[in-house]
Amino acid sequence: MRRSVRQRVLPLLVAATVLAFAAWQWRQENREAPGSLLSLEPSTISHVELRIGKAPIEHYAKRDGHWYRIDGVTVRTDDGRLDELTETAAAPVLRWRAASDFDPARIGLTPPTATLTLDGHVLDFGEISVTGPQCYVRVDGRVALVSIRYTPRAPRAEATKLP
Repeated sequence: MRRSVRQRVLPLLVAATVLAFAAWQWRQENREAPGSLLSLEPSTISHVELRIGKAPIEHYAKRDGHWYRIDGVTVRTDDGRLDELTETAAAPVLRWRAASDFDPARIGLTPPTATLTLDGHVLDFGEISVTGPQCYVRVDGRVALVSIRYTPRAPRAEATKLP
């Protein structure tokens, strides 16, 4: 092989090797990525049930692009608050673990501090993690760590009034 050919081929081989390694690493990271709490698209969710602590379950339904509380008499409710609750479906998971790895009482899941049901998918929220501003969420036999931003809270008094 002539020297000029070697000087062109060697850098190409090095570049191809680096690209192949980068592609392999990218695939590994995507395969190991924890993903989101649910595979639901938040904008497609039409039914929400929420129980915070020992309070009664609140039932909501989306009709014509607006949210209504459907406990007894149907009343329009705060669309922004319900949209935030549905965004929980897409909450990025920091880490998944098997539910059997935990004592549910020690992480606040017996009973859960809040239970959010999105189109039939139940999310039980537990305590805040000692490792940071994250909370435990039980989903289908697994426990996820997510940001406490997604923990359902009772509405503020001023947010419950509609114009």
